[in-house]
This record gives sequence, C-alpha cells and structure tokens, in this order.
Amino acid sequence: MVKNGSSQTVTTGKAVKKILIAQSKPEGNKSPYFDLAKKYKLKLDFHPFIIVDGIPAKEFRRQKIDIANYSAVIFTSRNTIDHFFRIFDEMKVSVSQETKYFCITEAVALYLQKFILYRKRKVFYGADGSNKSLFDVINKHKDNEKFLYPCSESFDGGITNWLIQHNCEHATPVLYRIISNDITEVIGREYDVICFFTPGGVKSLLENFPKFKQNGTRIGAFGVNTFKAVEDAGLVLDIKAPQPQAPSMVSALEIYLTGLNKK
Repeated sequence: MVKNGSSQTVTTGKAVKKILIAQSKPEGNKSPYFDLAKKYKLKLDFHPFIIVDGIPAKEFRRQKIDIANYSAVIFTSRNTIDHFFRIFDEMKVSVSQETKYFCITEAVALYLQKFILYRKRKVFYGADGSNKSLFDVINKHKDNEKFLYPCSESFDGGITNWLIQHNCEHATPVLYRIISNDITEVIGREYDVICFFTPGGVKSLLENFPKFKQNGTRIGAFGVNTFKAVEDAGLVLDIKAPQPQAPSMVSALEIYLTGLNKK
C-alpha cells in the first residue's frame, strides 16, 4: 500500500477490505459509515489528519473586523461554521436572523441547522461543490450584501479574488489554524482506500511522509479543492464526492464498491 520510496501503481480492480477515513470517528452507534461497513464487510478506521486550532476571541479582535456589520456569510466547511458561531458566542454578539448564508455544498448548508433556524430563502449552496457553482449562486443574490468569508490562515484565494473582481464588499476573518496531525502510526497500516476531506489532510500526509507513494491504494476526496490537492500531490484520484449521483463520501464509496463487485 503505502511505503516510502517504492514505485506507484494503481490497481483499481483490487477488492476493498480496509478503508481509512481521515476524520474523527462519528459519535454514537449510528452512522452511514457503520452501515456501509456492515453491508460490505469492511474494516473502517477513523483518524483525523488535521487538528483545527481555534483562534480565541482576544486574538480575533486584533483583526478589527466588526463581524456583526455584515449581511452574508460564505462557508466552505463545517469547521468554519463551528468556529464562526464560537467566535460570536465568545464575543457575546448575536447573529442577525436576516443573515444570508452561501455554502459550498448542500451538506455544509444542512450543518447550519445545528446553529440556526434553517430557512431556504436565507441559505444557498452550490450545485456541485465547485467554486464556480458557489459563485453562480452568490451572483444571483449579491446586490447590497456585505460578505464575510471566514476561513483559516490558508484560505482559498479564488473566492476572495472573485469577490474583488465583482466589487463585493467583504472581509476575510481568520477564525482557526490548520495543524497537521501525527499520522505515523495509522498510515503504516495497510489500507485499500484512504478518504480525504480537506486540502489540509493531503498536506498532512505529505508532511508526515514526504516520499509517500500510492502503490495501488485508492484515494477518495470530498470537494473540488481537495480534488485539486490530491492531484497536485501527484496522486491518482479514484473516488470523488460530491457528485450529482453521490452527494456524500459514503454514497461515493458505495457506488465505487458496487462497481467493483460487478467486475
């Protein structure tokens, strides 16, 4: 599978028995991942490849951004949503019920239900998880809006460039830092598939294993920015989500596994 220094080969027809999910294990006993593992008799391991380190309110205030003064928010991940509402809570500032939310995917949009009363006329999301589809929906509703694009220190410059090019008043508050986790122990095991969810996860892999070779391990990725990170790393990307037929990583894995079983 994953040995430093050996040549890369891809064997997409090989049976899948062990999958590494580069996220924390879901809480509780119910999860689509557990159902998938039972249905296909898989061993699933969960290990976060990144650590999300929230910036405290005291440090955030140094950015001198009046976050309550903006009418719309752009979210590209669940992490960003968590830390956005955390900062509001720490600063004892209320989020206006009239705030509009623009999300990179439907899954990210639905996560907002943890924090707000979900109203379709206030929550929008891209059709396919790409920046382009996100821009299309923002473009329809951008008039008279002031945008917040909360992010980590390594944010997506494509979004800020689009906002500048379209004369959108905006600010980019940095709410958290992405730190590579120690994955030495887990990556030394044999996995048939590794699933990534952020570019930071791919970066963590390469920082832990600079000479990483794929050697037939299938790679799954969620989100176009993660697709790009995988491909920029010289890895072969086999499983993509979201897609029209696969809105989640679980559904993308199931489609892939079903295809293998038909061969």
